[in-house]
Amino acid sequence: MAKNFAPRVTKKQRKTLDLSNKLERDLFKLADDRLLKGARLAEVKLKDVVVRDQVRTKFNDSSIRELAKNIQANGLIQPLVLHLKGHKYTLICGERRFRAMSSINMEDCPCFVLEGKTDEELMAIQFSENSSREALHFIDKADGILNYQIATKASERKITAALGISKSEVHRSLLIAKLPKKIREAAKAYDIEKYVLLEWDALKKGKLRKEVEGQIVTGQMTKRAQLKKVLKAGGVVQAGRKQTKKSPALPRGLSANAFLKAMEAKSKDLPMDKKTRKLMQQLLDETKEIVDL
Repeated sequence: MAKNFAPRVTKKQRKTLDLSNKLERDLFKLADDRLLKGARLAEVKLKDVVVRDQVRTKFNDSSIRELAKNIQANGLIQPLVLHLKGHKYTLICGERRFRAMSSINMEDCPCFVLEGKTDEELMAIQFSENSSREALHFIDKADGILNYQIATKASERKITAALGISKSEVHRSLLIAKLPKKIREAAKAYDIEKYVLLEWDALKKGKLRKEVEGQIVTGQMTKRAQLKKVLKAGGVVQAGRKQTKKSPALPRGLSANAFLKAMEAKSKDLPMDKKTRKLMQQLLDETKEIVDL
């Protein structure tokens, strides 16, 4: 039996369907279903809500005021997420909304109330909700991942499974979270690219590292391209020394020092006997000599 096909139309006659809004709503609905499993909806007085440390630490006052006006005009569209333990409600997700409502003296609001969750589960919920709904600064994200690791004693692999982010992102975030406070504060104040911080951290202690640090904390260096120029001008290849071997190709996105630092960190976690570990360290030392040529 012959099939009936719709008549052909020109490109101008074709209709374009915009599914972006629908997809976004569906994705958020799926995220909500997982996040709020077992939660009940209730009206809770704001004065009874205790605010715990949040993943997000930087709030824009103007955006809070704008959100407050929107809530006044249209009401609260997305309820807060609370955890009830005993008689105490703790805010898990929605500090921006909480601040906005407090600024206009709202007395109570709709909330999703969770009960019986462990601290580890609450941290994972808090991290996932904030990461998906609000554009977190990578410093806040890194701090959140480190705090989760400290609280749960979880390995990078377990953090990946619990928080739903890649293992490489977990590893980079933990490196960033352990950087000096002044470096992390500068990254937020001057909107510095994360790879500038990672490349700086991989530099050997010395004059060049100190120079780059000074440019980072004062906001003079914000882009990775700027750092590459400084490193090139710093004389990575020393004059008068002949390079006898071609340095091995490195993965895209990594400098030699960053690659070696990552290799050293990973080798410490690998199960090896003393002889194998000694050979691994010797290989790393020889590779460093080639890179420094």
